[in-house]
Amino acid sequence: MALSEIVQLSEAANRRRAEGHDVLSLATGEPDFPTPSHICAAATAAMQAGETRYPPTAGTAALRDAIARQSHGDHRREHVIVCTGAKQVIANALAATLNAGDEVIVPAPYWSTYIDAIQLFAGNPVVVSCDASQGFKITPAQLEAAITPRTKWLMLNSPSNPTGAVYTSKELAALEAVLLRYPHVWLLSDEIYEHICYVPFASCSSAMPSMQNRLLVVNGVSKAHSMTGWRIGWGLGPSDLISAMTTVQGQFTSGASSISQAAALAALETTSDHIEERRAKFLARRNDVVTEIDAIDGLTCTMPDGAFYVFPSIAELINAQSPGNAALTDDADFCRFALDSEGLVLVPGRAFGMPQHFRMSYAYADENLIDGIRRLSKIVASLS
Repeated sequence: MALSEIVQLSEAANRRRAEGHDVLSLATGEPDFPTPSHICAAATAAMQAGETRYPPTAGTAALRDAIARQSHGDHRREHVIVCTGAKQVIANALAATLNAGDEVIVPAPYWSTYIDAIQLFAGNPVVVSCDASQGFKITPAQLEAAITPRTKWLMLNSPSNPTGAVYTSKELAALEAVLLRYPHVWLLSDEIYEHICYVPFASCSSAMPSMQNRLLVVNGVSKAHSMTGWRIGWGLGPSDLISAMTTVQGQFTSGASSISQAAALAALETTSDHIEERRAKFLARRNDVVTEIDAIDGLTCTMPDGAFYVFPSIAELINAQSPGNAALTDDADFCRFALDSEGLVLVPGRAFGMPQHFRMSYAYADENLIDGIRRLSKIVASLS
């Protein structure tokens, strides 16, 4: 295994910045807003009340109950596991279920962690390319063609990282119709960007009623509540799967931080006005960023329906010449040139299984986005 290309780029940018270089990173998926004060206050109160001991392995009863109540399906406490971030939910599920050689269908573009996590637990990723012409979403025909007797999971991410694509209820129902013909295939639905969605959101829990006995929904507080550093995610699924994942977690971490769980409980059970306010700001940023990128000759940008990323195509710029007469043969070359020439950090599409694109986050302050677009325009204008 290796650090993800996203992390490698972020750390390279930090090193350059420490050396005195002018670096602007638009590479990471972390809201620029602070954790709301009432959530921080709940964590302080929990510490002062002595809630600093080992928590139950699957999570505190209060938080699991709150997650179950707010879920889209008919869930109870035994259907919930709380983990150290959504990444650990996914890792626990794969560790608990994969045998060597089992296959996991992953539509591309995908979040880069999926592939490494599957391989870590001896599984084989089966990548299905889903380009912009189909809205970056897998079709029922593609799904059916990818299923084999060794298939264990289909992994979906809606809203998507890196494209912002969102599956509709109708699209999910069409995928469910295929999955019902293959009872050995489970579905992992990563819904971490649920509350950063600009069209009606459809959870697999409600859109796929016949899949409830083999569906794991992944969610958490990191994106909607600006709680990335608190490291709280959760899984909702059948009790036997949750029990197996809890056994795995008992050997890995013994459970998520008790203090962070108290903060997450406050995020779920107290006022959430900040979610709507911040979603409106993300929406305004999305509209501005897409408009500005589409105005740059050589770039085309699909309008995302959720999350806080754009995934522009640079197909027209492949093999363009930089001012030093070096040909930019792929998206990695383009992103290296962006960093070297203008100090702009972007993530190449190859990190997400879709070359000839790059991912840019708009979870940054407006002035940084304005500066980023200025640098991006200057980068593209310098190519011939």
